[in-house]
Amino acid sequence: MSNTHIQDHIELIARHEQEFLSKRTPAERAGDSIAVFVGSFSFVVAHTCVFILWVFVNTVHLPNLRHFDPRPFSLLSTLVGMEAILLVSFVLMRQLRTGKRSEEREHLMLQVLLLSERELTLLLRMNRDIAERIGLNDVAGSKEVKELSKTMSVEGIAKKLRESMPSD
Repeated sequence: MSNTHIQDHIELIARHEQEFLSKRTPAERAGDSIAVFVGSFSFVVAHTCVFILWVFVNTVHLPNLRHFDPRPFSLLSTLVGMEAILLVSFVLMRQLRTGKRSEEREHLMLQVLLLSERELTLLLRMNRDIAERIGLNDVAGSKEVKELSKTMSVEGIAKKLRESMPSD
């Protein structure tokens, strides 16, 4: 495969990804940005600093420093709980969106694989015919070649797979 051919595939995949990203609504973009930030080390450091400062301000006795959330820090607990609900929602929305994109990729991959299987089966049949015409009947008539040159039944394979998989 030439570099140009590979580059064409890379560019096609990049275009598909860019198209998916560009179709997001402003709310989805904002949610994705928040989810990305929440999953960063900067987020952890910022929260750690805020928590340390919060506890310091509400426990240390300094002049002109009023404790607005004394132990057991019920205001902090409430705020952290509310923030957790919102952050989980942002992360779940992002996961649902990326899961949807992943399913789209899987469907595309299945289509490509089915097309490849169909093309390879046709090529194998053509090769069998050529082998028979030039007198290679032992190769053309081999059990494995005959089996591989048959059309594949996706439904049949799916049924066998379901039957073979352990049940819950």
